[in-house]
Amino acid sequence: MASTILSRTPGVAGNRRKWTFSTWVKLGDVSGSRTLFGSYSSSGNYNQIWFQDGDFRFDQYTSSSSVGTLITDRKFKDPAAWYNIVCVWDSDNAAAGDRMKLYVNGVEETSFSQDTNPAQYLDSYVNSTSYSLEVGGMNAGEYFDGIMAHTHFADGQAYAPTVFGETDSTSGIWIAKTSPSVTYGTNGFFLKYASGALGTDSSGEGNTMAVSGTMTTTKDTPDNNFCMMNPLNNYLFNGTYSNGNNTVATDVKCWNSTTLGMTTGKWYWETKIVSATSGEDWTVGFAGITATGATDDGGSTEGTDVFHYRATGAVWNNGSTSLTTTSYTTGDIISIALDLTNNKWYVGKNGTWLNSGDPTSGATGTGAVGSPTAVASTSIGAYFPSVSYLNASQSGTFSTNFGNGYFGTTSTGTAEADDAGIGVFKYDVPAGYYALCTNNLGDQS
Repeated sequence: MASTILSRTPGVAGNRRKWTFSTWVKLGDVSGSRTLFGSYSSSGNYNQIWFQDGDFRFDQYTSSSSVGTLITDRKFKDPAAWYNIVCVWDSDNAAAGDRMKLYVNGVEETSFSQDTNPAQYLDSYVNSTSYSLEVGGMNAGEYFDGIMAHTHFADGQAYAPTVFGETDSTSGIWIAKTSPSVTYGTNGFFLKYASGALGTDSSGEGNTMAVSGTMTTTKDTPDNNFCMMNPLNNYLFNGTYSNGNNTVATDVKCWNSTTLGMTTGKWYWETKIVSATSGEDWTVGFAGITATGATDDGGSTEGTDVFHYRATGAVWNNGSTSLTTTSYTTGDIISIALDLTNNKWYVGKNGTWLNSGDPTSGATGTGAVGSPTAVASTSIGAYFPSVSYLNASQSGTFSTNFGNGYFGTTSTGTAEADDAGIGVFKYDVPAGYYALCTNNLGDQS
């Protein structure tokens, strides 16, 4: 949602002393100020629910002074996780410690670096007709960078997190209630972020929000967590991440891998070559090793357990060129099909499998560009999709699609799904191959 704000100024005042905000978020860039929800009067007068450099904050400031603030002791920096955030403002409450509450994945946060309770009966800026309600940013700035889902605002209610989520009886994981029983009140809303109706209110109250900026839908949800590039695996890579961590740019000679790994099964993903300042120094593939040294470039210098297709057309298996096929350049889309059942991998360019490859050929491995090391023999016991840029003095940018449906902010343009009906890809997914996401990891691995 970077550079996007959804906003609405109430036509009728709501309850300024009691309200609940709930949303699910998957983090992108957590540096700086990243707003989920708020209401802004001026630089010193506002309500804000936000991340700041990994801290989570729930604030009201008046005349540039805190009149109510919760700042968590713990940091929130896991880019692979979905978090359910629930914040309650209830200044009517006689108990000072119950006037602001913050819950994460169903559990109340109780350890704070700052815990300032609002005065009883204090009006918030939220629900005033003088200030807009804003989701995803604050005052045309402090944008949230990541993904949001199941966003609820209940005007006049102090709800427990169990209204919006529940513990799955099988996995023990906190999951979303997709149709919770909520009284939304005068200015309440429910945002599903549906395609073509990103600001539409689904609460029944008709409080649709205006959308400012570039915003896209995604298949990545709390119900099915998709793979993405991993900003925590940034050692030496010096990457810049955007678009829900699906776009990554680097200017050093090293590689980056993802949040989800593969140990068995058959997997498919796509990478678009976005830009480079010069040359053709990209590589795309997967690795079973972690970059730990300045020469770990995802190519021929790091040794074993790295399998990449270079822009020159060279295919690297375990640090050696095994064959040379068609080169690629800016704008090309590379498909990878990894068959860990038969220990084969295949490369496609713009919808055509190279080397006369047939990913469905099984043990025969027709046109496979290599045979990966057995997963159990790799240094980290799994393979992770990875990208690399080999020129230490220039820069390159990749956009990955693990089935979420976009290369950066650009749609894949088609609706190709895997055999489980999951994901949106540019090109047809080979029979028996699957998108790399949590639902498939459970079912297909």
